[in-house]
Amino acid sequence: MPENPYSQILFSAGCDSGVVRHCEVVASVASRFSGDSVDSELVRAGSMMHDIGRSVTHDISHAQEGARICCERGEREILTEIVRRHTGAGLDADECTLLGLSPMDCVPQTLEEKIVAHADNLVKGSTVISIEERMMRIADLSGRSKKKIWRLAMEVELLG
Repeated sequence: MPENPYSQILFSAGCDSGVVRHCEVVASVASRFSGDSVDSELVRAGSMMHDIGRSVTHDISHAQEGARICCERGEREILTEIVRRHTGAGLDADECTLLGLSPMDCVPQTLEEKIVAHADNLVKGSTVISIEERMMRIADLSGRSKKKIWRLAMEVELLG
């Protein structure tokens, strides 16, 4: 059994070892941006829990599923929102609707939410990649989505 309590939660929710390892690497990357202006423990918790919804599905709805799981577990709202808002640079209510998700604002607002979303963008599986590589991997997304991801990266990178 893993020593990390967040890893234990992910395993008990039904996440596989690949998801848990991904979350551990995201937490490591996110720690680079956790200075005095953010709640470092919240960033760690959010980084570790952001993909708990992958215990249910690996499609785009995993973030909303993860938020639902966090609510059912009685997690703090601030942590639940990190999970809900971590996809790419976030999805607004219209984008959620177009993707068949519940129409809600899933755009990162707090620094902690932004750090987790950006760190997740920098990890493919359990491999750390550059923002440039991430941008190449999302070439098929809309220009608007790519701009949002780039702007998020530039904002968070200033913290590191």
